[in-house]
Amino acid sequence: MLREALEETLNYAKAYRASRQEAADWVLKNPASFEYLLKFCADESTDRSHKAAWVLEFVCKARMELLLPHLDLYYTIIPELKKDQAKRPFAKITELLCLGYYKDINDAVRSSLNREHREALTAACFDWVINEEKVACKAYSIQSLYYLGTEFDWVHPELKMILQEGYANHSAAYKARTRTFLAKIEKFQAGKRP
Repeated sequence: MLREALEETLNYAKAYRASRQEAADWVLKNPASFEYLLKFCADESTDRSHKAAWVLEFVCKARMELLLPHLDLYYTIIPELKKDQAKRPFAKITELLCLGYYKDINDAVRSSLNREHREALTAACFDWVINEEKVACKAYSIQSLYYLGTEFDWVHPELKMILQEGYANHSAAYKARTRTFLAKIEKFQAGKRP
């Protein structure tokens, strides 16, 4: 019953922010539907999958704790995503997880996001930065990788090399984001030196 109600809600969802928020509010009022929402994201054979991803982003911004028990499922979905409309929300959610873990020190995120999850997240973000993805997906991934690099020593040098090599081939917005994070990496690395 809950699954069908969520399916109907997603069928009426549109790209407009208000429509996505309305669908997210429905999920927030019916948190038992959250796992169905994730599973709809995974089924890219329908138009519902990217709508579910849009709604998932809004839900996670409001109540990240709903995602935390389902992180294993979340990380099995990421490498299977093909649609740009779904990748961007997943990249944003990944950024939110990194911010919660590394910057905001959210206890719930820190206790749920284990090393295996963080390693899967690192792999996904590198894929999004290296592959031909939309700028927003790359930008969220760059920020996530910056934070992951504060834990995993190999991440910053790899990210730095990728950003420097691809710099000339991207838009002005991407170049600005690249400059910002190259400077942050330099500053972080300088602070780690004895």
